[in-house]
Amino acid sequence: MEANTKLILPGGYCNSKLEYSRFKTREVKIGDIPMGGNNPIRIQSMTTIDTMDTIGSVEQTIRMVDAGCEYVRITAPSIKEAENLANIKRELRTRGYHVPLVADIHFTPNAAEVAARIVEKVRVNPGNYADKKKFDQIDYTDAAYQAELERIHKKFAPLVQICKEYGTAMRIGTNHGSLSDRIMSRYGDTPEGMVESAMEFIRICEDLNYYNLVVSMKSSNPQVMVQAYRLLVERMTAEDMNYPLHLGVTEAGDGEDGRIKSAVGIGTLLEDGLGDTVRVSLTEEPEKEAPVAIALVNRYSKRKQRIDSQKEKPIFVLSTPEETKPYISQEVNTFVGGSLVPRVIVDISNKNLKDPFILSEVGYRYDLLNDKYHMGDQSVDFVYLGDHLPSFNMPGNLKQLYNYRTWVQLSNTSNIHPVFTLVEFNSSTAKDPVLNLVRLSNTQLQSEEFERLQLDKTVVFLLETDAAHGMADQRQFFANLQEIGIDTPVIIYRHYPIEEFSAPMGNDMDPEEPISKLQLYAATDLGALLIDGLGSGVWIDSPATPTDKLSSISFGILQATRSRISKTEYISCPSCGRTLFDLQETTQMIRSRTNHLKGLKIGIMGCIVNGPGEMADADYGYVGAGPDKITLYRGKEVVKKNVSSANALDELIDIIKNDGLWIEEGEI
Repeated sequence: MEANTKLILPGGYCNSKLEYSRFKTREVKIGDIPMGGNNPIRIQSMTTIDTMDTIGSVEQTIRMVDAGCEYVRITAPSIKEAENLANIKRELRTRGYHVPLVADIHFTPNAAEVAARIVEKVRVNPGNYADKKKFDQIDYTDAAYQAELERIHKKFAPLVQICKEYGTAMRIGTNHGSLSDRIMSRYGDTPEGMVESAMEFIRICEDLNYYNLVVSMKSSNPQVMVQAYRLLVERMTAEDMNYPLHLGVTEAGDGEDGRIKSAVGIGTLLEDGLGDTVRVSLTEEPEKEAPVAIALVNRYSKRKQRIDSQKEKPIFVLSTPEETKPYISQEVNTFVGGSLVPRVIVDISNKNLKDPFILSEVGYRYDLLNDKYHMGDQSVDFVYLGDHLPSFNMPGNLKQLYNYRTWVQLSNTSNIHPVFTLVEFNSSTAKDPVLNLVRLSNTQLQSEEFERLQLDKTVVFLLETDAAHGMADQRQFFANLQEIGIDTPVIIYRHYPIEEFSAPMGNDMDPEEPISKLQLYAATDLGALLIDGLGSGVWIDSPATPTDKLSSISFGILQATRSRISKTEYISCPSCGRTLFDLQETTQMIRSRTNHLKGLKIGIMGCIVNGPGEMADADYGYVGAGPDKITLYRGKEVVKKNVSSANALDELIDIIKNDGLWIEEGEI
């Protein structure tokens, strides 16, 4: 086969070399801290204490700053909270902390106008600041639509003038879940609607000669979030704008799921060269958010050191990710590719292969009494054994992979398949009649060995990379296959040595431990491809990571990218001063009774601000409505109001049961 040498190289907005480089934005001052431009990517988080609790807010802010947070956002739902920001700021200064404060505003322009005179930055949500969201469907004529824009201009202008006068920065923060009825009526629940919602407010600011702006496009769905930011950059560029970008996946949840979902969205955009501030939204204590964001951001400092140390720099020029098209592959023997869900491979070659119980780490529970295995929704599809043979019988549904030199010596290869190097595959006469995996890298596409490759309907590529910007290198591989006209399925392989998890030289602000870092790195590297429709499977290789974690991270990435659903998904907000119940405790309580409902999405919201809207992506919702009161939703529809929190979970389960979607735990 003759490989076409014309290469298409997506991977960044900056038309630079094959390395990380940021989209050039204007510099904006948040107090004394500059962001955007050539400044480092900044870290932000948000308090969860009642804003009227001055000492509690101050002490929590200090914990967040000590954890690495550079800006702290505090909610101001009314004028009294906005006024109390002055007391919080004064107490922080007394204690020697000069962190810039950001006032979070929803619904209340009068509170924003008070806060803008006190804090260094205000955040407004275009969907509910001067616009309205009542889930009304209205057909606007062009004249009526323009009249609404003029009304919004008049209502928003006073805040802009105050920000100009006091030198206060502003974040125009669009939320997917709180687009106004006006935007929804014209654009629908889409990334285009998110972008236009922000652009309307940006244009008003520019009309008033105010440019101290930051913009965000948040969603609980990483796919929507990534699409919205990319589209925003396109629209800003077309209108000669380059405002800094604040990145975040809202309502990401907690634990491994929250970290993976955040990294899929934030990491994908950082790989694209987008982002000037980062906020990771976890349903955990807020001081736990900054270390996760720092671990994501510091990776690029480390990468720059690696690239700078290389004697020969990459010569390929990048183009924008919009040129990336989903890779549609053929299906190989009902195993891999086509319309099948992406497959999961885990390496067990170094495990005790005399003990069948070790397979519980990859989702196969061995029943000694009946000598059988039990599968689950997160049972892996393939295990790699290298050159080591097990002394027990494998489950019938579990496919085994061996290095070619070992596979070729086996007498019984039923359910057992070889892994070739490219040279081995070209030179071998013995091939599996069902499935052959061939290790391949992007650089090998220009090799003589690749020109000799004879493809058939049994081949699956195992895509490797050793590039500093590995995601871009692997994304380029898919584009090159499309250019050549090849549709062979591709399993994405990434290797993470232990040194990958060390902090950058001279930087001790990177406290995330190795397993958490692997969640973040793998979710970025593999998620950035899967979210664009690239890849028929994943193989995460990390010798320092427990096997069960490799398995759960793999399935977590597929879930976060909506590539393969294997568990319940929780759209859980990180809490703030508006929250009326303990979100962490409530989330764990709901999870403990519903985590067996595969494919169901449950929204858990502290208040109404983003509740029903953000739950457009959820099947059911549990939303705080007042002290000890919960409102239950089916999608956007209110099913029960003002339910006592003591009974709310039972009531939610009853709704799910009445809808015919409840199954008992362990039921098949």
